[in-house]
Amino acid sequence: MRGRRPRITPENVLLHELIGLEAVVAESSNKLQVGLSGRIVDETMKTLVIETPRGRKRVLKREVKLLLKLPDGTLVLVDGRELVGRPEDRLKKRVRDW
Repeated sequence: MRGRRPRITPENVLLHELIGLEAVVAESSNKLQVGLSGRIVDETMKTLVIETPRGRKRVLKREVKLLLKLPDGTLVLVDGRELVGRPEDRLKKRVRDW
């Protein structure tokens, strides 16, 4: 099927766009961020921006472990250190792996 993206699964979540996914900070070197939850609205090389009920919060990828809720409702724990890098480079890996 043309134009259809592969489904996001726990095995391939690192190769997909994270913007739009629900996230909870499960662990962080900054204890004030633990429990922070909301929707990922932006991503840079080193940070994620999460839209929370109290506004947008920026977290450093290398300092957190995130619990991500996939579109099918599956929860996946992701070490933020695996996300460090330019998002577009991570997404390009998907094309090369096909």
